[in-house]
Amino acid sequence: MSAVATKRPAEESTGSPVKEMVGGYFGRVKGGDMGALPALIALIALCVFFWAAQPTFMSTGNLANLFTQGAAGIVIAMGLVFVLLLGEIDLSAGFTSGVCAAVLAVTLTQHGWPWYASVGAALIVGALIGTLLGTIVVKIGIPSFVVTLAAFLALQGVALKIMDNGTNISIQDKTILSVSNDNVPITLGWVIFAIGIIGFGIVQFLQYSSRRKRGLVGQSLTTVLFKVGGLAVVCGIGVYLLSLERSRNPAFASLKGMPIVVPLILILLVVFTFVLNRTSFGRHIYAVGGNQEAARRAGINVDRIRVTAFVLCSAMAAIGGIIAASRANSVDPNTGGSDVLLKAVGAAVIGGTSLFGGRGRMMDAILGGMVIAVIDNGMGLMGYSAGTKFIVTGLVLLLAAGVDALSRRRSLST
Repeated sequence: MSAVATKRPAEESTGSPVKEMVGGYFGRVKGGDMGALPALIALIALCVFFWAAQPTFMSTGNLANLFTQGAAGIVIAMGLVFVLLLGEIDLSAGFTSGVCAAVLAVTLTQHGWPWYASVGAALIVGALIGTLLGTIVVKIGIPSFVVTLAAFLALQGVALKIMDNGTNISIQDKTILSVSNDNVPITLGWVIFAIGIIGFGIVQFLQYSSRRKRGLVGQSLTTVLFKVGGLAVVCGIGVYLLSLERSRNPAFASLKGMPIVVPLILILLVVFTFVLNRTSFGRHIYAVGGNQEAARRAGINVDRIRVTAFVLCSAMAAIGGIIAASRANSVDPNTGGSDVLLKAVGAAVIGGTSLFGGRGRMMDAILGGMVIAVIDNGMGLMGYSAGTKFIVTGLVLLLAAGVDALSRRRSLST
């Protein structure tokens, strides 16, 4: 009797979607991959704590302020993710954003350039700074810590030179000012919400179908629906709250809709998540960060990947500088200085990006940035001093770094 070969059907997880997701997460934790869940738990816990201590924390006006308050740092942190994935660091990202903001302000106000030309000039300057830093690190072999620390000092001087040794430059261009100070129309906000949820759903179902066709074990259809539905509920509540009237005097000036920086950050998130997860460049980033020598032997152009990561980091810092200049309505020598870099690096690490390279996502920067923004905002509402804010933020960052180190040790042991 001859045996008839049959194709093995695709296996699909069974059980409730919540149980499946929780079980999958704890399975990854046992392997040393904590992911972004610690940051998510911290964010929820902090929001509940500050809401209980100061009810105005959850007001619609303050929720909108949280997004604008943390936007510049989040964008800079998203750029730092590329460098951190390689196990490198860029200590100059804060002042890179300041120099690019200064270029924007000077070309707008003193040279009369249109806003798009000034934005282009700022982005080009950011990319050139990243190219210079990456080339020195890769081609000469100086550690990125030393190179970017030197740039941290030098770029402060460059910013002072551009702004005539400390002159405050006011920005009057309405388009630039609207980035951090205006809101998306309510209807457009709901359209963006619908497009985002539909797009996320399509991606999830395509992944589900692809794995089924190849006979691979994957999430159940119920779990996929649960993820899409859960995201729709959370985002829908957010859009609804931001669509409510936030002005204390609506008759004088209405204030509704999500801040413009929100869809801007979402666009950057989608684009760079696609780059990291769906392109050969993204896969090479993870490969180089995981094991540089193995990546080299696999035929990956390691030098090009490393330089490109620094270019992307500095270009994102330029965008962060533009957002910061828009929020402040001006640029001064402190733009990009003070605690900007520390909060940006902290955002990436708190969100779950590893300091040792090879592990991290763009979403980590947003989660970590929101944790820092919530701490800063909530403690400000409660009347705590800046010193207390720094202490708490530092402790949270230390805790996140400790979790990262323990996760890596667990991963190596398993």
